[in-house]
This record gives sequence, structure tokens and C-alpha cells, in this order.
Amino acid sequence: MRAMDKPGVLAEVTKILGDRQISIDAMMQKEPQEGESEADIVILTHVTVEKNMDAAIAEIEVLPAIDGNVIKIRMEELGK
Repeated sequence: MRAMDKPGVLAEVTKILGDRQISIDAMMQKEPQEGESEADIVILTHVTVEKNMDAAIAEIEVLPAIDGNVIKIRMEELGK
């Protein structure tokens, strides 16, 4: 997702995930380019219910600090 680089934005996003019982495995925020005020944020979650994730994404996308759509990429574990 692309978000405003200001205090409290990540807290809003993680609260939405927590409210939907979605646990974060890892997170990375890339520093904004020179002169930009938005940062790219990548969040990897633990296994979760897809309808909960879809509902959380819908809620995150309407936050004023989020620019555009959240991109979801499903990770699958192949062959054990």
C-alpha cells in the first residue's frame, strides 16, 4: 500500500488488522523518494481468513492517509 509518511498512519492500519484478528508476520516501510510525502508499506500476515482480509483491506483503503488501492498478493506454501 502507499501511505502518507506521518505519525499514526501505521497505527491506524495495524488496528484495523488486529480488529479483524489478522496477525502480522513481518512489515517493511520504504523511505519516500526525495520530495515525496508518501511511503510504500508491505505487510506480510500469518495465515488468516480471506474474508477478514478483504474486509480489512476495504476499511484500510478508505483511510485518508492511504493513496489508492491496497494490493493483495496471496502466498501459497507448495509441497511439504
